[in-house]
Amino acid sequence: MNRIAIPLSVLILATGLGFAADADDQNELTGAEKAAGWVLLFDGDHAGEHLRAYKGDKVPDAWKVEDDCLVLRGKGGDLVTKDEYKDFEFSIDWKISEGGNSGIMWRVTEDHGYPWETGPEMQVLDDAKHADGKSRLTSAGACYALYPAPEGAVKPAGQWNTARILVVGPKVTYTLNGVTTAEFDMSSQEWKDKLAASKFKSMPDFGKRPAGHIAIQDHGDVVWYRNIKIRPIGAPAAAPTPAAAPQAPKSTATTP
Repeated sequence: MNRIAIPLSVLILATGLGFAADADDQNELTGAEKAAGWVLLFDGDHAGEHLRAYKGDKVPDAWKVEDDCLVLRGKGGDLVTKDEYKDFEFSIDWKISEGGNSGIMWRVTEDHGYPWETGPEMQVLDDAKHADGKSRLTSAGACYALYPAPEGAVKPAGQWNTARILVVGPKVTYTLNGVTTAEFDMSSQEWKDKLAASKFKSMPDFGKRPAGHIAIQDHGDVVWYRNIKIRPIGAPAAAPTPAAAPQAPKSTATTP
């Protein structure tokens, strides 16, 4: 596998981003993070400043703010960032319900029915109780159905995990609780071969967008998110107008 040119550990140290936050310091940026260009996408009180529904203009009611967390309870549909990003470092804390499933997708565009038709995913999962946990390709921290995650990185259902996604050009690194769970180069032959052998081979625009939204998936299970932040690398992509298309059907029935 081709290795990413910029070590993730160096970037994290350089930007002052730690692996844990004190209970009273959720959804805040440190001085070092602000200086490094991090942007807080959820402040613990209001989700609508930086997030909205996929192909929508506001946060659906099923996505609730509870105890400084963004929580999915019911059928709300997928969320996306209002802005698009090309190269970036993204960080988020997540906690999944027992047997639950969710995901984080990136470089998502709104010209298809679902976010996963364009954006690769970092899996959010209760490995112990969900069927997808039986395969490393679809377990927590994996690049869903393409690159397997190692065992032992994820914490049990009901406990907080910290996920990070670093994207610099075609080179991508996923990290879960400080463990690198996937690392790949989307310009490599390896990526092309894996894509051709996967379910995504029927999706012509999957992984092809140079920039896009970050998406948080509604897979029908209760999931908690907090400390959602991003550090754009280089010039930011412009914020697009939401697609003037009918609302996509809820992704709980047909999403990967």
